[in-house]
Formats: sequence, structure tokens, C-alpha cells
Amino acid sequence: MTQIIDNFAAIADQYDVAFVDLWGCMHNGITAFPDAVNAMQAFRAGGGKVVLVTNSPRPWESVARQIFDMGVPEDCWDAIATSGDSARAAMFRGIVGEKIYFMGESPRDDDFLQPLRIIDNPVNIQPVPLTEAEGIVCCGPFDPLADPAVNRPDFLYAKQKGLKLLCANPDIVVDRGEVREWCAGALAALYTEMGGESLYFGKPHPPIYDLARRRMEKLDDLPEDPRIIAIGDGVHTDVLGGVQEQIDVLFITGGLAATETQTKDQPDPVALQAFLHKAQTTATYAIGFLR
Repeated sequence: MTQIIDNFAAIADQYDVAFVDLWGCMHNGITAFPDAVNAMQAFRAGGGKVVLVTNSPRPWESVARQIFDMGVPEDCWDAIATSGDSARAAMFRGIVGEKIYFMGESPRDDDFLQPLRIIDNPVNIQPVPLTEAEGIVCCGPFDPLADPAVNRPDFLYAKQKGLKLLCANPDIVVDRGEVREWCAGALAALYTEMGGESLYFGKPHPPIYDLARRRMEKLDDLPEDPRIIAIGDGVHTDVLGGVQEQIDVLFITGGLAATETQTKDQPDPVALQAFLHKAQTTATYAIGFLR
């Protein structure tokens, strides 16, 4: 049974490291959540470490600048692991070829194609039209408000050519303020449904957790076997990913699942359990909003 808690401080002393989602937990796509910022500052003040683990398709430095502008200060986190970093490493190793059809919003997603110096002998990535491509790299839809089905003609052509799709953000949707937008995960799911092959590098898949642990291991003053908790609002990404990694999970119900869990300040216990049962997963703890 998932335990509903009043605040993170109630369980913070049980953990050394928090793997914290960003969108829906620390900010709403426009501005920071002050209570969440305060909670992570307090956790760090007590000796805890915060690794922001995000399905953003951007490099971590870009994410750091973005969240700072939203009001998430540098003193509430220690490291950042992004789906974008994990996916970029795979791209520059040639997982979908050198000539790629790039999907994303320009100029927001242009950083994804910047050279990655940590890869030995990276391939020469060349964005080309779909008709010339060896693979697809998807940071997101060209229009996040358009139904993913608008991509069916291109995806049918790509599938017939046997192109693989590298998905840099497995999220299906996000809420930017009050507006729900489609993410790369929705396009990858459509491509898979149509018979194409999609490759994932963000939550809930193992590569981003491997990256998060490597970033964690570079931090000072950690015990040999740190106790980790995953915090997030995505049941199929943050919660499932934590469960699969065999780490405890704090489910933030007031984000993507606010309606399903009947969250105003806190989730309704019956609605919460019904939602997790339907999702075929569980969480160690739940709270309406990170605080």
C-alpha cells in the first residue's frame, strides 16, 4: 500500500540521494514551484544530494540555464542527468546512422546536434531530408499542439525504408502551465504502433538511470552504497522507472495525474490506489505536490 505523506522532510532522513524529476515536480514549464525548491534546499542542507533526472532532450547545461530562468536556483541541486545527454551519446556513436532526419522545435532543440566531446571518434551527424536519411532523431514534434497522427505519412515512408527512430524524450505529454503539449514519446509510440523501431534513452529506460548514477558517483561525501529515492509525477516514466531500478519512489500526484488521483492538496487514497492498479505499478510514497 502506498503511504501518503505530508512533506518530504517526513522521510528525507531515510535517503542519501534523490533522483528528482523536473517538469511537474520542480516547475510547471513556466515557473518554479517554491515549495519544491525549499524542500530540495532543506534536503541538501541536511546532507542529501539531489540529482535532477529529466526527460528533457536538451544537454544538461542548457537545462540548468532554462530552470534557473524559471526560478529553480543552483543551490537546490547537485547534478543533472538528461534524456538528451543519454540520447546524444548514442546518436554520436552512430546508432541511427550519420544522415539523420531531425524532428524538433527550432531553435529550442538545436543544441541537441551540437558536437559531443566526450565520445571518441564520433560519427559526422548530418541533418538531411527524410528521403535521404539513414535514421530519425526525434526531440519532439514540430508543433507540440498538433495531433501526432499528422506524422503518419512520413512515418509510413520511414518504416518502409527500415529507419530506426531515436527518441530523446519518452514523455508522452507535458503541461506547460495550463496547456497540455505532445512530446517525442507520443511520436515514438506512434512509430512503434505502425511497425517501426523506436529506441529510448530517457525514463523509464535504463540508460538515463545509468547516466544519473554516474553523475551521482562524481559527487563528494556519499556513502559507499547510497540510499536513493526517485521523485516524479509520471506514472509510466518516473514511477515505473524507479520500480524497475528497484529504488523507492515518491509519486507526485498533483502533476500529470491530478485528475485521476483527485488531487487538490493531497490525493484521494481510493483514487490513488485505483490509478496505480490500472497502471500496473506501485509507489512507496505519494504526495500531492513536492514540498
